[in-house]
Amino acid sequence: MTNVLRDVFGGAEATADALDVDLVPVEHGDAVFEARGVTKVYDMGETQVHALRGVDLELYSGELVVLLGPSGSGKSTLLNIIGGLDTATDGTVHYRGWDLTNADDAQLTLYRRFHVGFIFQFYNLIPSLTAEENVAIVTEIARDPMDPMDALDLVGLADRADHFPAELSGGQQQRVAIARAVAKRPAVLLCDEPTGALDSETGVIVLDVLQTINEELGTTTALITHNQVVSKMAQRVIHLSDGQVRTVEDISEQVAAKSLSW
Repeated sequence: MTNVLRDVFGGAEATADALDVDLVPVEHGDAVFEARGVTKVYDMGETQVHALRGVDLELYSGELVVLLGPSGSGKSTLLNIIGGLDTATDGTVHYRGWDLTNADDAQLTLYRRFHVGFIFQFYNLIPSLTAEENVAIVTEIARDPMDPMDALDLVGLADRADHFPAELSGGQQQRVAIARAVAKRPAVLLCDEPTGALDSETGVIVLDVLQTINEELGTTTALITHNQVVSKMAQRVIHLSDGQVRTVEDISEQVAAKSLSW
């Protein structure tokens, strides 16, 4: 695995038994995440950078929510804490009733491996592996994975299964990354600027895939962006600035991702 994938999914030493916690069952529309008073402070020598300043937040089962804000607003920091890639300086984050802020490294590794799918701005594909093999490296450590070909078919790339990343366009590489993320059937999909490295036409294709996955699989999907247009496809929009949640907007009518343009 690449270093990024190893950090996200953990090495072979992590076992399912390590996540010995009670998770509250959730139905569609129930709160999956509850964050209260979350702060994050980075020490930069003699300077402290306050990335999050007392964030309160809920994410609900089955929803597609957009976290919207400019660079430096705390979006990525918040998503990383929710995903178990980073820890809060203060406050609490509960996932299905389990306090992530008190979890140890082994528990966070298993949490990331079995419950969360990650999609980043950059694809982190292994160049020496085909599209199918890039997906398979995750299915091999999941408990109830999709067949890699089924995951590629879901993102419209079954006919590119034997292609290497260098033989794929940027949008196709991002769709392989999405297939890899959803192939382990995660309860939650966390997307950090998934269209940031793409042109608008290709970005719309990627957003359409994410919207389809949310609708067909019911995967709770949180997508962070600085692009106001993307918020039109969400059920809720959480506006952040200066490390705080400023407003939460319920969207009564979602726009189909394929109709977006910017």
